[in-house]
Amino acid sequence: MSRTDVRVKLFASVREIVGQREVTLEVPDGTTAGELLAVFVARYPRLTELAACCRLVVNRQYVEPTTVVKSGDEVAFVPPVSGGELFEVTEGPLSVEPLVQEVVKDTIGAVVTFIGVVRGFSRGKRVRFLEYEAYKEMAEEKLAELGAEVKQKWGLTEIAIRHRVGHLEIGEIAVVIAVASPHRQEAFEACEYAINQLKKNVPVWKKEVWEDGEVWVGWEGA
Repeated sequence: MSRTDVRVKLFASVREIVGQREVTLEVPDGTTAGELLAVFVARYPRLTELAACCRLVVNRQYVEPTTVVKSGDEVAFVPPVSGGELFEVTEGPLSVEPLVQEVVKDTIGAVVTFIGVVRGFSRGKRVRFLEYEAYKEMAEEKLAELGAEVKQKWGLTEIAIRHRVGHLEIGEIAVVIAVASPHRQEAFEACEYAINQLKKNVPVWKKEVWEDGEVWVGWEGA
């Protein structure tokens, strides 16, 4: 039987369970993305509960479990997500003003920003710090897709989004969104939509580290 080599990238709680960031597997031709995930569940039983809510990604696009993987494909199992570029995932500190400057043009009358800040309490516990992790290449592509959707839906002049990854202390900025529009109502609506969709669909995860434990937000079974 012919075999297919695929590269599997692992993130957040999945990565911690498997103990590796990337694994290359040889599987039979015709193997689907869902069957590939089942291989990992069989090898790492702690993935069983998490696998039920993972989304499957092939070559940085969300796919159905029935999608057949091909030789050379890049596959990822995406756990629930909490991205001078307009859409960037970065390890460096974030600030609002650079994004505002990038979206301001003489055709707009309103700029609305959203700033996500690390808070010191969550779930009734004191938070020591957060760790953010991202599937960077795919996250930036999804942020750009989100930006295009928002611009088309609201007729915005521009939108920019930056998300930070790595170790963040209390009070540090985790994400900044800036949207520019001829009128304020569209800018407010678009900014709210952008952060809600980012948290649903962009592969960025956060780990809350407390004084007495830690958890990847979005799934607590690991």
